[in-house]
Amino acid sequence: MKDASTSRSVVPALSKAISILDFLAESRGGKSLTEIAEAISSAKSTTSNLCRELEENRLITRVSEGYELGRRTVELGGAYLSNYDQLRDFYAACSELPHMRHELVKVAVLDGTDVLYLARHEGRAPLRLSASIGDRFPAASTAVGNALLAELSTDEVERRFSADDAFPAWTGLSTRNLEDLQGKLALVRERGFAVEDGAVLPGVHGIAVSLPAGRVGQAPLGLGVSFVGATTAAETRQELHDELLELRARLVNPLHILSNRVTAERGESPDAYRASSA
Repeated sequence: MKDASTSRSVVPALSKAISILDFLAESRGGKSLTEIAEAISSAKSTTSNLCRELEENRLITRVSEGYELGRRTVELGGAYLSNYDQLRDFYAACSELPHMRHELVKVAVLDGTDVLYLARHEGRAPLRLSASIGDRFPAASTAVGNALLAELSTDEVERRFSADDAFPAWTGLSTRNLEDLQGKLALVRERGFAVEDGAVLPGVHGIAVSLPAGRVGQAPLGLGVSFVGATTAAETRQELHDELLELRARLVNPLHILSNRVTAERGESPDAYRASSA
């Protein structure tokens, strides 16, 4: 066992190494050693040693501009995603459903006050600014975030969102305080799904539901579809809502074959989405 002095020397180095990876992940293009040292508030010599170790382990790689993330980060990300059995069926299930196959459908997991996107099926809808795999968006304002937060107790939601910076304002419709968030989540629990109306990206709307964990100990996932609000009719939104429930049913049980819409099986009216979002 290492003594306390050794532990104290190792932990700061590990923390700074993680900061390097975070900085490069948030950057576009390579970053020089000087830029990295400034970003992590570390001496250039210390940063050089850390970068050398990260490079030897293929976590970062040297490019003409300096350093960028290495291929091993992709391997690690793939290993993490492989733990979610439902993701293996996600793309096939989206392509089989008549409306979902043409839309932007995403899977995310809750991480603190953010959602982290794990999968993205992109149909014909060119929503290029929407979240990609690995992106983080504010859970308080996204449909997938609301669907997942609604699974938590009100006390846990309050604990998570107690910080002043927990409610970033991405648009004028973003959720700005705990009271508004708790009200939205109460509505999600009542109707069984969440909606988003331009709260993160102007004009981009969404519908989302929670997806139960595929394994014991795993966190539930958020399953959502995004669309341009101004060009999507109420009837189409209702169809997307119904197919989203069908998609969830297929991912919960891949052998499940529906002859009727999931909304009918739940005893809901055919206009569940339209009525609840009015």
